[in-house]
This record gives sequence, C-alpha cells and structure tokens, in this order.
Amino acid sequence: MKAYRLDSYPEGNDFAASIALVDQPDPVANEGEVVFTNELLSLDAGTRMWMTPRTDSYQPPIPLGSVVPGLALGRVTESRAEGFAPGDLVRAFGQWAEKSVVRPELSGLVKLDTSVADARQHFGALGMNGWTALVGIEDVGRTKAGDTVLVSAAAGATGILATQIAKILGAHVIGIAGGAEKCAFLTEKLGLDGAIDHRGDDVEGAIAKAAPNGVNVYFDNVGGPLLDAVLPNMAHYGRIAICGLIAGYAEAQPGPRRFDQILARRLQVTGFFSPDFMDRGPELTERLKGWLDDGRLVVPFEETQGFENLLTAYAKLFTGGNIGKVVVRV
Repeated sequence: MKAYRLDSYPEGNDFAASIALVDQPDPVANEGEVVFTNELLSLDAGTRMWMTPRTDSYQPPIPLGSVVPGLALGRVTESRAEGFAPGDLVRAFGQWAEKSVVRPELSGLVKLDTSVADARQHFGALGMNGWTALVGIEDVGRTKAGDTVLVSAAAGATGILATQIAKILGAHVIGIAGGAEKCAFLTEKLGLDGAIDHRGDDVEGAIAKAAPNGVNVYFDNVGGPLLDAVLPNMAHYGRIAICGLIAGYAEAQPGPRRFDQILARRLQVTGFFSPDFMDRGPELTERLKGWLDDGRLVVPFEETQGFENLLTAYAKLFTGGNIGKVVVRV
C-alpha cells in the first residue's frame, strides 16, 4: 500500500520536502487491533504541531521515519478486537495511508451511522469539529442569548460550526476570516451579524466597530496577533475559549502582547481539546445531528480526489485556500 512517511520536520508549508509518498506492506491486525481501508481522510490544522520537534504541546511529535497519523474513515477489512467486524464503517485516528491499523482504545475507533446520507459529515458536523464547536460555544464560552460572540477562522471547519451554534443559541455573532469571499460567505450564506477580514489594516478597530459593547465570548482558532487585536475589545467578565493556535503551530509565538487586558477586563481564558470530551461523543453527535437534519447547520466540504494529492490539499489549511472542511477521498 502507499503511505505518507515523515522524513524530516517541515519548514513552513513546504510539506513535499519532508513528507514522502512511499510503498509499504499492507498492515496485518495483531491481537486487539483492527485494519480498515481508508475511504476518506480528514485534514486538520492541529496536526501541523505534531510535525515539529516540540515536546511541550498536547501531542508528542511524530517520530521521524513513521507514517503520519490522522483522522480516517473507512470499512473494516480485518478485526481482532471485540465489537468490530469486516464491513463495519468506522472512524478513528489512523494513518495517512491507503489502510489504517489501530487499537480501538487508543485511536477512538467507533462504528458509524450508515444512514447519514453524506459520510463526510462524520468528519464535519457529526465529528470532532462539531463536538469542539459545541463544547467551546456552550460549555467553555457559556454562551447565552444576547451575547456577542466572535469567532476566528470562522470559514474553517470548526469555526463555521461554532458560528452557527452560537446563532442557534440566540447570540449576536461576528466571524473573522481572510478575504472578501469568505466574509461574504459568512454574512450572506450563514447569516452572521458581521464579518471582519483579518487581512485588513486595522483589525482591532474593525472589531471595536462591529462589537461596540464588547465581545462576551471569543472562540479562538488562531492565537498570535489576532488575539492581541481581540483582547482590548472584550467585554468585562468575557470568556475566551481557545481550541486552536494556527498562528503558532509551526513555531511557538510570544505573547499575547495585550496580556494586561485579561486582568483589566477580568477575563476567563480556557484552552480545550477534543480528546478531553471524546467520551461525550454520542451525546454531542445526537444534538448536532438534530440541527443538521433540520437544516440549521451547513458544512461546506473542500474535497480533493486522489490520495496522491493529499499534501496539496493539506497546504490549503495554512494558506487560506479553503472554506469549510478539507477532506481527501482516497
């Protein structure tokens, strides 16, 4: 089978110089393992931090010479683990390969609802992006009707869902995205109350204009200078839910420069990560599926055909080349 092997830690977005497409023997399941053929691969910006030698993150660095891990969906071909059988449609943290071999208890392996018309939604609204959006907006941000909610990377997979969930909860929602096309998508297609282009000259001023009474909840996927632009615009006793730091995945960033505003505005800042609430998956999925079936959640997919094109698709996450969820159909 073909697989992507990490030979060195990438510089910037030059993934092709560090990640090689190689031939490897097909995996065989040992006791307690499951092998499945990958049909879809989820590409997620957070995996970029795994491709560095940093040991101070939430995930150890990927060992050089190993196949890159990632979220995968496919059909079981061999099982030596209780509860899984050939033919089952499953999702797990597998490998960037034509087949994945996993241990259920370590990979989050689950059988999926085959009645879902678009299987990609198991990566979108019904997967970890949806779980993260719901937990971040509702539990961490404690969003209530009438709050002003600001979401960064609002045209990305998690951000798109976070904005819509905040609207469902009755909030006034503003999205931050890169470029006029994405901002128009947020206001015209999703019905947000405002959109801010982070490429603009005065992002801090644009936030102040869009949220004159301050931001009650900031759902942050980015960190870096954008967080500095938000901090002076937070309302007193505001909540900041941090689930991503795309500005600092390749290299740790100093700051935030406006750290003083956390004290001045009595802010609560909380980092959270999907493995913390994977045990709540069935409950979260049920709620999200209700909204999805009712047409209250929209998830656009940026789908790339062909396993050989994976690295090109992956780079879109860091160049602003996507709206919605980036997936590769193997």
